[in-house]
Amino acid sequence: LQNTSESPVAVETLDDVPEHVLRGLPEDVRLFPSAVDKSRLGVWATKSILKGKKFGPFVGDKKKRSQV
Repeated sequence: LQNTSESPVAVETLDDVPEHVLRGLPEDVRLFPSAVDKSRLGVWATKSILKGKKFGPFVGDKKKRSQV
């Protein structure tokens, strides 16, 4: 007999995002469901961001490319 019921996956919502993060988003950046992990939010640009453009402040742990 196969168990067809799967345990529900918690989905991250805007309510889970700290207020300082939402306030710190650049004008043309939004949080929407991730293209990589549908249970998480991802950062999406609403228009092209020029290479080298900086925004912040960054809060969190920096990761190497190999860790992402």
